[in-house]
Amino acid sequence: MTPATQLPIETEDLTYLIGGEAILDGLDLRVRRGEIFAVMGRSGTGKTTLLRLIMGLVPPSSGRIRVNSVDITDLQERDLDELRKDMGMVFQSAALFDSMTVGENVAFALVEHRRLAASELATRVGECLHMVDMAGTEDLMPAQLSGGMRKRVGVARALALEPHIMLYDEPTAGLDPISAAASDELIRRLRDNVGVTSVIVSHDVQSLRRVSDRAALLHRGRFLAVGPIEELEAGSDPAIVQFLSGVHAGPLTEGDPHNS
Repeated sequence: MTPATQLPIETEDLTYLIGGEAILDGLDLRVRRGEIFAVMGRSGTGKTTLLRLIMGLVPPSSGRIRVNSVDITDLQERDLDELRKDMGMVFQSAALFDSMTVGENVAFALVEHRRLAASELATRVGECLHMVDMAGTEDLMPAQLSGGMRKRVGVARALALEPHIMLYDEPTAGLDPISAAASDELIRRLRDNVGVTSVIVSHDVQSLRRVSDRAALLHRGRFLAVGPIEELEAGSDPAIVQFLSGVHAGPLTEGDPHNS
């Protein structure tokens, strides 16, 4: 497989257990280069766990994970750290360091991994903030930012090392509809302008309709279906219909005492 056709992210029979319970159960995932792939599912179905596995932050119970055709399943931490430089992670809460300025937050990975002169560091920080429409905010503190602005700074920080893969954990959570739409537009723009491959985990169906190329519904550790959302909506699987339509009663909530 040539570099141009290598799959940026691939899992094979991926299983992750907690206390003997399968959070992910033999999951197969293939993310194409340059696409925006969405993993949908109810809260607690293992979506964020999947991102942590892809980043190598936790090891799988069994199965394989490949990033840019490198099997990361048994890599040593030093090798994982090197591979993570090509992946940017945007956390649900943005996870900014409250004691640091916006500029210092964006520069954090650069200071850790690159030897840059102060002028080069400032230039790169400015470039990243410009890409997320936050130019000129270097001296602000996170407490001075709105939720949407904090998330944009989180994206800028993830972009600092020029990764080819971006992972987003609930990027529109807690945002008003206008800010959510702006977040979606940013994700697509970064794909189009920078060429990154993106994986989004979310239960925000309206957002994923706008932004994703393909989507998968995660339920009981497996994908029920994979494809463009409009194709999933046109199908007849009752679980997928229930999730996409937001109906309370259906196979996704059967046997769940919290939904009776």
